Order: sequence, then C-alpha cells, then structure tokens
Amino acid sequence: MTTVIYISGTPCTGKTTLSNRLSEKFDDIFSISINEFVVEHDLILGEDPNKGYKVIDIEGLDDKLNDYIKDNVDEGIVIVEGHVSHLCSYCDKCIILRLNPDILKKRLESRGYSESKILENLEAEALDVCSVEAYQKHDDKVHELDTSDLTIDEVLSLVYDIILDKKSFPVGNISFIDYIIK
Repeated sequence: MTTVIYISGTPCTGKTTLSNRLSEKFDDIFSISINEFVVEHDLILGEDPNKGYKVIDIEGLDDKLNDYIKDNVDEGIVIVEGHVSHLCSYCDKCIILRLNPDILKKRLESRGYSESKILENLEAEALDVCSVEAYQKHDDKVHELDTSDLTIDEVLSLVYDIILDKKSFPVGNISFIDYIIK
C-alpha cells in the first residue's frame, strides 16, 4: 500500500530540508521534488512577466504526478514536496509548514529574493494562503505545523507522527495576521 503525503508551504519554510531529512532517516520513503518534477516532465508554461516566477501547468502536474506514483511506487510512503504540491488532487495527508514572517523575511533575504517577492511571500504567509488553498482542496487531510521555534529534528519527529496518525495539527490554529497589522 502506498501513502501519499504532500509537504507544502510558502517558499523558505523548510519543505526541501524536511523532505531530504525524511528520506535520509526512513527507508520506506520515496521523495518527489515538485521543482525537479515540473522541469523533467516539461510542465512549465512560461514565466509570469510581472512577478518573474515560473507558471506551472497544475492540471498537467496533477495528472503526471498521479500516473508517476502509480507506475513507480508499489508500497511505502511517497513525500511530494513543493510549494504547489497542495494544489494537486490526491493525497492521504497534506502538511503545510508555517513560519513566523519575521523569520521568513530573513530566509527570503538570504536567498536573494527581490523586495517585491519578499513582500508577496510575507503577505501570503500572514494570510495563510497555502493552508486555505490546501484546506479547500483536501479538507481534514490537511495539517498545519508552525516550525518557527522548532529544530529540524523536532519538525522531523512531528511530521513522522502525523504520517503515522499519532498526532494531528488541524488547519486554523496558527495565525500570523498580526504581521499585516503592524
């Protein structure tokens, strides 16, 4: 039996680091990076001229991803990691990583994001955009985890507990809306 877990969230919340650590620590995990997958399967439609980011064929991604998992994974846990993974249709669980916007700002700056891109991502985080989109698509399969004050090992442990149904972190318990107000 295959269990499909989406790990999503605003850029720089720790999705790739977490996915890599899960793959290293547990033998039964198969990991798919959305960023790599869309390039390998020619699912980039172009670039947004105003914002400078890649426009992904979400419907095509959804179809290719589901076919790829069916054709390549017979059993175990599949981690699908990436900012738009929560927009795909099928998962057993969806984990949205959240991060205090003050910490997120520092991470985005350290990666050289433009000022407009930083502001856009900070607003998205403060307004729970990924969590809301995920909840609209996957309802109670979505878990929301505030990683602001946690080490990667603590996040790793909590995520594995979510995967094994030992813990639950329903959407709606994390709010960074005060960031917008200040």
